[in-house]
Amino acid sequence: MAKPDTGSADNVPQTGAGAVFAEAKAWRPVGSGWQPLYGSFQGLGFSVEWHDFEAKQEFDWSASFHPDCLELCLNLVGEGFVEGGGTRADITPLSVAFYRQGTERLIGKRLPGQQHQFMTIEFSRTFLHAHLNALGKKLHPLVKAFVDGKPSPVGPAIPQRLTAAQQQLVDVLRQPPVFAAAQPLWYQCKVLELALTFFMKVAEEKEQPVSRQSRNAQERVEQVMFLMQQDLCEPPSLEELGKKIGCSPFYLSRTFSQVTGQTIPQFLRRLRMEKAAELLGSGEYNVTEAAMEVGYNSPSHFSQAFHETYGCCPGLYPLGARCK
Repeated sequence: MAKPDTGSADNVPQTGAGAVFAEAKAWRPVGSGWQPLYGSFQGLGFSVEWHDFEAKQEFDWSASFHPDCLELCLNLVGEGFVEGGGTRADITPLSVAFYRQGTERLIGKRLPGQQHQFMTIEFSRTFLHAHLNALGKKLHPLVKAFVDGKPSPVGPAIPQRLTAAQQQLVDVLRQPPVFAAAQPLWYQCKVLELALTFFMKVAEEKEQPVSRQSRNAQERVEQVMFLMQQDLCEPPSLEELGKKIGCSPFYLSRTFSQVTGQTIPQFLRRLRMEKAAELLGSGEYNVTEAAMEVGYNSPSHFSQAFHETYGCCPGLYPLGARCK
């Protein structure tokens, strides 16, 4: 993957009347848990960022919100909220929300004692005006006001559920399947696809109430995800998960696959690889130690799984190799 185009203005503190907002300062407490993937809010008009960290204390998420920005959050794991303009959006696992930062700053918190994994796409007014202005009244009221430069409404929109395809798109955005020379156009197309998916008013008008069956399925999936994260070395078996959640192992397995688009073993492997990458990237663990820490007794099996996930040997990962 090419180095992210973060520009020269987004993360460089300045002083004086023309001071530029420095987002990097807000993410210092999470270290490598904040990863700019592509773009530049000041330069290109959009930026794509990945977040993966444990919040030991309540984390002030809103400190990272750019002034005069519309931000889209694809939330996989962890809980929080965004509040402003008299409205509040509760961010739950496997949900998506967007919110507008105005002159009055939003309040945004990530809850303590949880692992948080989410992707954000920040949009400038100039970028959205250039690409969405022609849609006019078809835009969500919050988005239309932002594009038109009106001071209100501000705050968050009502969160929606992430579909399995949208969850998979998060992984694709983290590892774009195109050459570096094609990434500028590829990323722009992807963020516009997301903007059209979530910023159109017609999407909300067509939305149907979630059935009790669908809601129960979603809750069971979230319980599975939570339980699997508690112990990567000795995770509960499918039978144990069924007993704790209160349904048959077969039904639980099928429900998980239908909702997330992946099996429970595939989800566990992803958790293990992401944790291993974090350990290796810290420089405090060698390959064998990282493998043991995430539940692999065989370094060779671990290396094979890591290579299939990140496209490089785990021994190269701490060197900063950009894996495909």
